[in-house]
Amino acid sequence: MSNDIRIKKGLDIKLKGEAEKTTEKAIFSNFYTLRPEDFHGVIPKLISRVGTKLKAGEPVFYDKSNEDVKFVSPVSGEIIEIERGEKRKILSIKIQADKTESYLEHDILNLEKANPEDVKTLLLASGCWPFIKQRPYDVIAKPDKEPKAIFISAHASAPLVANLNYTLQGKEKELQAAVTALGKLTKGKVHVSVGKHGKSPMEGLSGITLHKVSGPHPSGNVGTQINKIDPINKGEIVWTVSPQDLVIMGELLLTGKFNAERLVALVGSSVEKPRYFVTKLGCELATMIYDHGIKKDAHVRIISGNILSGKTVKPDGYLDYYSNTITVIPEGDDYELFGWTTPVFNKVSTTRALTFSWLFPNKKYDLNTNTNGEHRAFVVTGNYEEVFPLDIYPMQILKSCMYQDLDEMEALGMYEVAPEDFALTEFVCVSKQPHQDIIRKGLDLMLKEIG
Repeated sequence: MSNDIRIKKGLDIKLKGEAEKTTEKAIFSNFYTLRPEDFHGVIPKLISRVGTKLKAGEPVFYDKSNEDVKFVSPVSGEIIEIERGEKRKILSIKIQADKTESYLEHDILNLEKANPEDVKTLLLASGCWPFIKQRPYDVIAKPDKEPKAIFISAHASAPLVANLNYTLQGKEKELQAAVTALGKLTKGKVHVSVGKHGKSPMEGLSGITLHKVSGPHPSGNVGTQINKIDPINKGEIVWTVSPQDLVIMGELLLTGKFNAERLVALVGSSVEKPRYFVTKLGCELATMIYDHGIKKDAHVRIISGNILSGKTVKPDGYLDYYSNTITVIPEGDDYELFGWTTPVFNKVSTTRALTFSWLFPNKKYDLNTNTNGEHRAFVVTGNYEEVFPLDIYPMQILKSCMYQDLDEMEALGMYEVAPEDFALTEFVCVSKQPHQDIIRKGLDLMLKEIG
């Protein structure tokens, strides 16, 4: 029996370019890249050097603050370049892939008999631990802390994001193995949320507490579900894991091999034929975005992740470690003469001032990256509260982060939030404030000062 969660506040942004449910294999990528910036708060210490030969799943670097947390190569090959920035900061590790894959093999656990320490040791040694994140602070979980619960959101509600019901098809064994293993790491429940409409491969798993979610975005955000199911209080920790990462963890537990394969959705109005590709973490984006309806000189923005909270990458860039979506939309670097004074029919807006998107709730739009305004001081409009379903005051918590009042940040609920929870308030903000960046800096300050 499931528990129903109905989200009333939010906003569904309907865009053109949703992926068709067809899958093809991406062109073989010769190079793969690990970027420490994908792992927020991690200071990398290299294990391998330029010229080192690696097997898939072999450690490349570890976290300086916790040597047990290792980051591994997604493929077998040779490290050919380590890019450094200011003060010799490691920016990326580039690996030239072998034509034939070889894997570092780990012992296969008997999940029925394994104890929590066995599971934790394997996840740390295999490089699967970075898939587990914690709240508060939205960083990689600390292995020495036990969570009060684990949350998994198998409901994707962000615009154009990969359909998890489709990408997880046929992966029930891997999902069950991962959920069983994670359940040993907490005395609490493993909460799994799925969409109320549609059949999810995760519905039939054992050892979980199932929730069916309905309502507009951000109903699929794990932060929204935590707030409605079991809110975080001071001193408490919860872990979160994405379903596509569960598949990798599950395969490791069943086979002893770290297989970084992932089903990625190529979406957006600038893609001629949006669809799904089988590829691996850290692959070259060019293996998917070119020769599939995107011209090399096209004036577009490529985003690794969803359109609201993903990272902008260059055409010769690489797939983000946690992403299962690549979004391509027109670049919005032009200006409209008297744009704010004329009726608007081709944009999404939460207001009714010269805008008409509210008249066409099912219309799909072709939006670009133009912010349609410039940065200015906060304006009290009440728009944030209309799209923010958490029991938190969004404007007040943003301001407390800006003037760095730790006591006020605590009192207003900073332990519960992550930057992605403020993606919609940033989208509707008439002041064009960078909400996600403000929240990220606030969380970093709390982590530094409070820990």
